[in-house]
Amino acid sequence: QVQLVESGGGLVQAGGSLRLSCAASGGTFSSYPMGWFRQGPGKEREFVAVISWTGGTIYYADSVKGRFTISRNNARNTVSLQMNSLKPEDTAVYYCARSRGQTLTATPTDYDSWGQGTQVTVSS
Repeated sequence: QVQLVESGGGLVQAGGSLRLSCAASGGTFSSYPMGWFRQGPGKEREFVAVISWTGGTIYYADSVKGRFTISRNNARNTVSLQMNSLKPEDTAVYYCARSRGQTLTATPTDYDSWGQGTQVTVSS
């Protein structure tokens, strides 16, 4: 497994932007897909985005497509999530996670390493 630490969350008004970062250490990062998930109050954890180990393949949840951008820097062992045009319904704890294998998946149980999460709150 790998240790993951998210940062960059905070309080923002609707229409604003935030950039989340996830730093990896203690394990293999660069050769695995990385995903972002979120869990809102009273909701199940849901898929946000995933990026292949090369960065060449990316998938987004329909709810964030066109507003969020996932990227990674394998030299720095980081993965980022740029969030623009934020909406109140984006309020959640955001988690980064490392995939168990090479398949790009939206299923949380397909990921074996998780960060502690960072809170994003979007006010209306």
